Amino acid sequence: MKLFIDTNVILDVLADREPFTDESAAIFSLIEKDVIAGYIAAHTATTVFYLLHKELGLKRAKRALMDLLKLVKIVPVDHDRLLQALAMNWDDFEDAVQAACAAKVDADYLITRNREDFARADVTVRSPAELLALYKPTY
Repeated sequence: MKLFIDTNVILDVLADREPFTDESAAIFSLIEKDVIAGYIAAHTATTVFYLLHKELGLKRAKRALMDLLKLVKIVPVDHDRLLQALAMNWDDFEDAVQAACAAKVDADYLITRNREDFARADVTVRSPAELLALYKPTY
């Protein structure tokens, strides 16, 4: 199974954003155990680093990003993904790029806490809690 992870779920874990930390961390536990495969868009890595650097400092931000990159595969944000996202005509271009990247890897689920932002996505959208309900005995 392939999961495409939205930026907010990553930040829940790396920035310890309660009350979302545990559910989001459990998603990464499934990835770490090779129960599922995790994917993120290339621009997510830069966004996560930028935000963590501001909040945690350079050293901790680098360490957090290195740990993340050991777990997930990167989906390129290329010419075709950007054109696909523009053609979606969504109000939030960044969300459209995320959805286009999820579609590129044929993700089974796009995992986000902002489900309404992806209502028109071609990929099934689930919150961390909803995905974990499918894997309750595993994590």
